[in-house]
Amino acid sequence: MLPRRGRGHNRRMRTCSFPEAGTPAGLRAQVVALEDEAWPSRDAPAGRPPGALSHDPALHPVSLLLVEEETVLAALSVLSTEFAHAGARFTAAGLSTVVTRRAVRGRGYGRRLVAEARTALAEGGRHDLALFTCDRPLQRFYESAGWRPLPGAVLVGGTPDDPFPSDFPGFDKVVMGDFFSAAARRARDSFQRCRIGLHPGEIDRLW
Repeated sequence: MLPRRGRGHNRRMRTCSFPEAGTPAGLRAQVVALEDEAWPSRDAPAGRPPGALSHDPALHPVSLLLVEEETVLAALSVLSTEFAHAGARFTAAGLSTVVTRRAVRGRGYGRRLVAEARTALAEGGRHDLALFTCDRPLQRFYESAGWRPLPGAVLVGGTPDDPFPSDFPGFDKVVMGDFFSAAARRARDSFQRCRIGLHPGEIDRLW
């Protein structure tokens, strides 16, 4: 379970987590507005109402929010799935739709939330590892929050019948992650310089 409250000197600022479907409507509507502001051309169901859900329920989406009073300053989603790799099965989490309110960017709020997500996943005991992709210019941002690149790795999303790899033509992606369980740490080297068949589905094709 991700934390409901983070640490900080500003007592009005807190970190909250909710199952996506259980996020209070006012907060959820703000998150959707921030996502639409950041990615105005993203695919979305036509006529999606404010506050509508955006991730595949099969991936157990959790919304992690940095909130000051009732204003969402930054938000991200944590998605989870099981997959097979190198002859073993693992439970993986991934970060998706990481966004900071435009008016407060540059103050470290996004980095704080991304770092808190990593700490919560590492301490939660529910996931073997975390894997996600980012645009190459954002690699240093994620590294500053404790995440590490997987050299030469390609994350293959979509489905086995309709794969969507992170080295798709025109992409310039880096695979980031961390290893939490003993089994995942033993297998760390097998996640480098390889194609990782995550296959989270058709909705969150490459979380």
